[in-house]
Formats: sequence, C-alpha cells, structure tokens
Amino acid sequence: MPFQPIEPRRLYRQIADQLRQLIQSGEFAVGSRLPAERDLAQKMGVSRPSVREALIALEVQGLIEVRVGSGIVVIGREPLRRLDNAHGPLEIIRARQLIECELAAVAARSEDSTLVPDLEESLREMESAIAQRTLPIEGDRNFHLRIAQASDNSPLLAVVTQLFDERNGPLFTRLGSHFERETTWKQALAEHRAVVKAIERHDPQAARTAMDSHLKHSHERFSAGWAAPTETEAQGS
Repeated sequence: MPFQPIEPRRLYRQIADQLRQLIQSGEFAVGSRLPAERDLAQKMGVSRPSVREALIALEVQGLIEVRVGSGIVVIGREPLRRLDNAHGPLEIIRARQLIECELAAVAARSEDSTLVPDLEESLREMESAIAQRTLPIEGDRNFHLRIAQASDNSPLLAVVTQLFDERNGPLFTRLGSHFERETTWKQALAEHRAVVKAIERHDPQAARTAMDSHLKHSHERFSAGWAAPTETEAQGS
C-alpha cells in the first residue's frame, strides 16, 4: 500500500489514520521501524510538525514507540485507546501564538497596579518548581492566564484557559515527556521575564514581540528532531 499525498488543509489525524492503516495492513510489521520523521513528511507531502503530532498520537494509542536514538518502532497493530477530537499540541501552540501576543500588548497598556507583581510571583513559582525538579506547570499557567485577565475580556480569558489546559491532555503530556527538560523550562522562564519587563515598561510592541518569541521558541522546542538511529541499529531493523 503506497503512501498517499495528504492535502495541506487536513490535520494530523489524517496522517495518523494513513500510518495506522499501513501498520494494520502489515506494511509495517510489529517490531519493524517506520521511516524517519523527515522521510515521512517528504513521502506524504506534509510538514514535519504535522508528522510529529501524528506520531505522538500513534504512540499514545500504543501502536508505535519513539525510541530516542533508535527510531520509531511499531509495537502494536490495534489502538489501545481512542483520542476522539484531541487537538495536536503544536497546533495548540500556534493558536495560542495568534491570541496571546496581542493580549500581551493589551496587558502592557494596563494600569492595574497588581499585574506586574502577580506576574513576578508566577515567575517565582516556576523558578521554585524548576529548582525542585518538578514541572512548573502551575506557575506557567498563572503567568499566561494573568496576562489574559488584564484584557478584562472574559471570552478571551476562557479561550486562553481552554488552550493552555490542553497541556493536560494525553498528546501534549506524551510530547512533553520527550522534550521538556530542566534546560527547556529555564529557557521558557527567561522568555517569560522578557514579557514581564516589556509589560512593566508599558511597551505594547515589545510585549507583543516578547510573547511571540516565547511561543515561537516553545514550538521549536517541541519540534526539535528526534535523534536518528545509528547505522548498526538501522541495519538491525
């Protein structure tokens, strides 16, 4: 069964469905390796981030296992769980980027005297969690939601809350397990500080740019390439 081009307007689920069919048809047997992420993107005519989301979905369903340094190994033929309408993690970050950059600019115009102290407290929460080697999700959440609150627009706050809380879903959790480390969280913390400084200066353009940079880097961190299998490992597939 040959690969079929994926129409650009379709989401990661369409890619995952095609890969799942190839696995179930025996094109890729249990124990074999799928082509590398880059090769899959070229064969299917889609972006690597879209393939990344599809592979994470298949991993959550128990069909494949992404083994850093060894490649993408097929471990099952039938899905062990349903994903229903779960959004792709990288798709979520892109959506947040469209919304939260402007919200940062709005926050920079705010005259709320509690805004900057609240944001600085969220940074301290993150810093403390990182020092304890735990995920600083709560401080991260407080940071982004506090900026959204500064807009004084409850529908926008609800949207930002919903998008951020997608982090607790199975796809985002699995993606994070591959890429979130102490170093990446320290980078995110430094990016947050740049946003706070711009808001404190009441500089909307700088705040917008700082938030855009943060979410762009976040997307890049989750899109980083998985280590390729060594020549010996590849020959053993």
